[in-house]
Amino acid sequence: MGRVLLLNATYEPLQLVSERRAVVLVLAGRAEPVVTPEHPSVCRSATIVVPIPSIVRLHSMVRLPTKMRTPPLTRRSILLRDDYRCAYCEEHADTIDHVVPRSRGGRHEWTNVVASCRRHNMLKSDRLLDELGWRIRIQPRVPEGPWWRWRHVLDPDPLWEPYLPKAS
Repeated sequence: MGRVLLLNATYEPLQLVSERRAVVLVLAGRAEPVVTPEHPSVCRSATIVVPIPSIVRLHSMVRLPTKMRTPPLTRRSILLRDDYRCAYCEEHADTIDHVVPRSRGGRHEWTNVVASCRRHNMLKSDRLLDELGWRIRIQPRVPEGPWWRWRHVLDPDPLWEPYLPKAS
């Protein structure tokens, strides 16, 4: 089953929903189709045929918290934040590394964790950057704003482009 972009009443992207959920929202009168592909898939029942939209918009506003909470600190979110690039050599990263090792009092927080390739993670071990003479390519930071979560959307539908944020 494909994905459909769900927009708030103010055209802000909320989440991706299944095609079935989008059709149910439209049939229940809670949402309206905004964009339907030129040759859409269809959802059939015994009495109706509904073209599946690419984007639906809710009729009523869903309040989002004014201050979005900090995203969870996970391996995947660190790799996404750093675009799967090693903070030391800019090659493909598949692990995470604590800039100040936990054994040296470093904390497991956004500003102390970076993406790292296996080679540099093993070479660094539990040493500080100054001891190795290394520099860090990026300054680790907490992702800002509610749009950080849209970075993981691989192969987005081209019809979604005007509604998704440009940067996250």
